[in-house]
Amino acid sequence: MAATVRANVAEREATTSVLVTRLIQVIVFTGGMSSIGIELTASRLIAPFFGSSTFIWANLIGLTLTFLSVGYFLGGRIADRYPSPTLLFSITAVAACAAGFIPIIARPILTASLEAFDDFAVGAFYGSLVGVIVLISLPVTLLGFVSPFAIRLRVSDVSNAGITAGNLYGLSTLGSIAGSFLPVILLIPLIGTTRTFIVLAAALLVPSVVALAAVGAVRPASVALALLALMIAANVAAAEGNIRPAERGRLIYEHESEANYIQVVEDDGRFMLALNEGHAIHSIYDPSSDLTGGPWDYFMMGPLFGSGETAASTDSALLIGLAGGTVARQLTAAYGPIPIDGVEIDADIARVGREYFAMGPEDLPNLNVIVQDGRYMLRTSDERYDVIGIDAYHQPYIPFQLCTKEFFTEVRDHLNPGGVAVINVGRTKSNYRLVDVIAATMRSVYPHVYAIEVEGYNNTMLVGSFDQYGLDNFAANTQALPETSILRVVADRSLATGDIREVSPDAQIFTDDHAPVELVVDRIILDVAREGDDE
Repeated sequence: MAATVRANVAEREATTSVLVTRLIQVIVFTGGMSSIGIELTASRLIAPFFGSSTFIWANLIGLTLTFLSVGYFLGGRIADRYPSPTLLFSITAVAACAAGFIPIIARPILTASLEAFDDFAVGAFYGSLVGVIVLISLPVTLLGFVSPFAIRLRVSDVSNAGITAGNLYGLSTLGSIAGSFLPVILLIPLIGTTRTFIVLAAALLVPSVVALAAVGAVRPASVALALLALMIAANVAAAEGNIRPAERGRLIYEHESEANYIQVVEDDGRFMLALNEGHAIHSIYDPSSDLTGGPWDYFMMGPLFGSGETAASTDSALLIGLAGGTVARQLTAAYGPIPIDGVEIDADIARVGREYFAMGPEDLPNLNVIVQDGRYMLRTSDERYDVIGIDAYHQPYIPFQLCTKEFFTEVRDHLNPGGVAVINVGRTKSNYRLVDVIAATMRSVYPHVYAIEVEGYNNTMLVGSFDQYGLDNFAANTQALPETSILRVVADRSLATGDIREVSPDAQIFTDDHAPVELVVDRIILDVAREGDDE
């Protein structure tokens, strides 16, 4: 009888040992998946407030690796001192809960950062960014414990230590690969950022709870289950509100696409498109007027720099950065239903343009929407245009590939004789560093570059042209327009203020190999913080 009991006990212990071993492998995999998944999903949590520039990614990637390194270091030492499966499973349960509560804790910090940015408290703005990134420090550091801890528990003989370590690191890396693709391709587009955090946390917490129960740690398992329920309830409740409040007007629509956080706000009868951090408006639609009073109005003016040609000779246009179609609508009002190709990289933005900004085929039948990257479109198209407008810049940083000598050369190669390129560039009231660099880069391709200051906005429109008589003919071409033309209204405004000139700046020329646009913008931000310059 005693022998039978001992045999049953030994069998149960062996079964438990096999189960624990399998659960350790599952947790190694889900730990690798969660660590990378948390990093990628955190970028979407931050994007509506800080954008998604390389500066943001450098911070996220660098600090994630730092936290993992600390976890590896501490995990190995703690595992040697306390080689307990219960401790490992408790650590992963805490890491999962910490990850699940990130969206709830981050929201008030991110909201406060908006006020800091508006007040130009740049230190507080970036301090808030660091604060949010630090939120991932606890779960990611604890996830760094997993691999060294699992190796310590699984190595029973030095002779097979290498095989054991290799197998576990292979599992962890496979999990990291899954964490690289799963949130971006599947989870975030289908269920959003907050619920993605819940899924990642649950994927780690559930096997941790099962493992705790398997080793007899019932109380920690019960606590972990209660925290899982609380985490889900708290995130669901928080998700019922807006992701981020509108900076102006009334929020009527918000959506997370694969690449952007999108808001549509209504203010005094006008619809405005805000993307990501929301500090810049990308499109305006006013049902009562085609004019906005902003930089969009100035794209129409490019053809006026031609010599001996009237504005009415403009027969085609390409817009890189279509957004909600404001410029396409204005070009149509100024020049008639000319063929316009509008390139927009985000299909969801194009859909929002059709739904809220009168960009549909019934409103703009002459507009051909192309959902594609701007440079890829240029490289794969043989079409030529009279006007090419570029308005794909995101505040405060801009895609470097859209402000290099090679890019402007590709734009030039798609212009008809006498055609012009028109680019919208942001600045501050007194700091023209970015304008000068982009103008100098354009000047390396176009013999003549003209700058038009946008009245009431901190924007400069740059026009690249091969025509040396641009300024001489600008006024004459303007006077030839009907007084009722919306183009005449905008051109007369620029002539009246005198904020139009030819430029030949002595500044760095950006190339595909070297375009430190983030460094230029960072210097502008530091100048703002030091001197208190307005936006």
